[in-house]
Amino acid sequence: MPRVGLTRARVVDEAATLADEVGLDQFTLAALAERLGVRQPSLYKHIDSMAGLHRDVSILAKRSLADVLATAAIGRAGGDAIAHMARAYRAWAKAHPGLYAASQRRPVADDAEDDAASLAAVQVIADVLAAYGLSGDDAVHAIRALRASLHGFVALETAGAFALDADIDASFDRLVQGFVRSIG
Repeated sequence: MPRVGLTRARVVDEAATLADEVGLDQFTLAALAERLGVRQPSLYKHIDSMAGLHRDVSILAKRSLADVLATAAIGRAGGDAIAHMARAYRAWAKAHPGLYAASQRRPVADDAEDDAASLAAVQVIADVLAAYGLSGDDAVHAIRALRASLHGFVALETAGAFALDADIDASFDRLVQGFVRSIG
């Protein structure tokens, strides 16, 4: 019988918090069980496996990122929407390193829920870029370019790879402005 108050959602939420603290691939079921005040075998009443838990954390992360991007873009258009989305993406990724890593995972094959969560953030970006009249392959290329630019910047920044003295925020703003100019 599952422990009172312990639900699948709570297990996934705690796993997400733990992933942010120690890294997505570094947390263990033993640490999660200890955090929840249960024995490790008790977790299996709420999850199928570690892979299944990673999948659930990934879906939570993808939905969270989509919500952050959508909130940042609301009421804005064009370059202003892109800049706000980009700043929100960067801030969220830095504040949630474990969830950020989970949000970048490829959807599980034949998993409609994971596919939908994966497409949610991409759809927000597509909706913002629609103001530029991009369609078909041009829209896909622009979406990929923006995602790759933001991910590359965040990955380098969080790895401490920007050691030069120039202002990192200014570099980020130039990256975003350059992207906006390239599609405008």
